[in-house]
Amino acid sequence: MSADATSSSPLLQTPLHELHLELGARMVPFAGYAMPVQYPAGIITEHRQCRASAALFDVSHMGQLRLVGPDAAAALESLVPQDVLDLPVGKQRYAFFTNAAGGLLDDLMITRRADDLLLVVNAGCKDADTRHLVTEIGHRCQIVPMPDHALLALQGPKAVDALARINGGVAALTFMSGGHFALAGTDCFVTRSGYTGEDGFEISVPATHAIALARTLLAQPEVEAAGLGARDTLRLEAGLCLYGHDIDTATTPVEAGLTWAIQKVRRPGGARAGGYPGQDALGAQLTQGVATRRIGLTGLERTPVREGAPLVDGHGHPVGRVTSGTVGPTVGQPIAMGYVAANHAGIGSELFAEVRGKRVPMRVTAMPFAPHRYFRG
Repeated sequence: MSADATSSSPLLQTPLHELHLELGARMVPFAGYAMPVQYPAGIITEHRQCRASAALFDVSHMGQLRLVGPDAAAALESLVPQDVLDLPVGKQRYAFFTNAAGGLLDDLMITRRADDLLLVVNAGCKDADTRHLVTEIGHRCQIVPMPDHALLALQGPKAVDALARINGGVAALTFMSGGHFALAGTDCFVTRSGYTGEDGFEISVPATHAIALARTLLAQPEVEAAGLGARDTLRLEAGLCLYGHDIDTATTPVEAGLTWAIQKVRRPGGARAGGYPGQDALGAQLTQGVATRRIGLTGLERTPVREGAPLVDGHGHPVGRVTSGTVGPTVGQPIAMGYVAANHAGIGSELFAEVRGKRVPMRVTAMPFAPHRYFRG
């Protein structure tokens, strides 16, 4: 869900900055923040730690906002093609802001709480998202940014063991649900969600208590720190989009294969169809199809294929491009996502990525590359 951003301004720091330095993190600029890309153990070790046990990520660069007021759900629904009105208290939903052409301004998470809606948006988009919300619906509800809160992601099959040792109540949460829990002496809002394909939690914690909570989590035998490098390889194996790379204003949710996130009630013919930016463009795509589609690719050789690599067919004709690529530590082979002409998007189709003047054979593959292991109860 995140995008890079470059700026001449001094880098911002998350509330966990000093802890990252203490743990020996290699810090890099990301979305205007100094962020840990890896710790001394290295990206592959951190990736495997998350798949096998539990890893703790600092995602405090993400934007957190509250929408407050009796009209908040209806107001937000006017900006996204998702069903917000019927979202029950304590439940979470993946959503996206669209522009007039149906392009993706950002993707985000929405959680309905008893007294507000909690939004988590991408770091590189949060200022623009806040302006968008204030401009479009600021007269209908109160928009409250939460810079005084950090966000931690505890991910992996043993994340529940570690977190339940601190507050046993979290074990009752299921995927895409959330609630308030006391953790390390402060009230936190915890959702059972994440960006790795694994079971896990995202924890909104007051910034003043973030380091104390992180130390408490890292003291659990299952947990090790992990950085943005592992977060990227994990999300790519899980087939999850990275904003600014796999999705952006030039791509629509239908082209990106995100139609599963548009509920039936909001689609053409639904009881609350349309009523959001780009409704006509997306409605046409939902009913008539698209010329370009996001696909998964696996390499038939060992050569890694990176973002930006052109994709061609067997005759050398251009058919698309790669938007994310790596060698998947879990799947043990090169994997990538990209966009191609729809007639080349069939599972099993063979294409070639152009890498340093060489054509590297790849096969269109169903995603996720590594199975999702969310806890659905």
